[in-house]
Amino acid sequence: MENIFPVLVCPAQWGKLMVCTDGSDEGQNAVAVALELARACDSQVVAVQALHVVPEFQAVAPDLRATLGKGVQENMAVVKAAADKLGVALKTVTPEGQTPHAAIVATAEKIRPDLVIMGRCGKSALARILMGNVTARVIGNSPINVLVVPRGGMIGFQRILVASDGSAYSQAAWELALAMAKQAKSRLIGVAVAPEEGDIIEAKGIIRRMLTAANRARVSFKGVNPQGVAPDT
Repeated sequence: MENIFPVLVCPAQWGKLMVCTDGSDEGQNAVAVALELARACDSQVVAVQALHVVPEFQAVAPDLRATLGKGVQENMAVVKAAADKLGVALKTVTPEGQTPHAAIVATAEKIRPDLVIMGRCGKSALARILMGNVTARVIGNSPINVLVVPRGGMIGFQRILVASDGSAYSQAAWELALAMAKQAKSRLIGVAVAPEEGDIIEAKGIIRRMLTAANRARVSFKGVNPQGVAPDT
């Protein structure tokens, strides 16, 4: 794994990061992001790769568990070598016996990292059909904030975008984004969508409150109020 990232400023006090991988390109890029972030934040990293054998497959391929286990160990060795090269303290965990998303959530609940880092998707389309979108399920069930790294994505924190609908969850996301932007000297972009014409006043009010808070924190801020509903894709 080559160092392809700009010099990072740590945006938060993240003492422990948990990165999830499955050996795919997306998973390996998530590992690269996690290691660079750990180096910037002086964090320790826990790398997690779930070993999941579909019972129906195991019945017709008795050696499948051993084959998959070998692949997991080989991938973890690559991850450990990359961490050692960067001087990052890393521990590997390979839970099994649960579906991947359940194993990841259970591990996060157990070790309580400050941040979970994952690729947007991994493996083949067939695997996603059989197991579902692991990343989406982790986001929906994790008690810890999740950073999703897109394919080929890098991280720099020069700009942070935060969307709000005025809910308590959105407020929590806003407060975290504001604190990160202040720490990393980022530009903060706030988005409040007005799905219908009657929602415009409320959406503009959300942006005004964001602007007031950003000015108070001396954080560069731009507010955006898109209108309408995006078509399904």
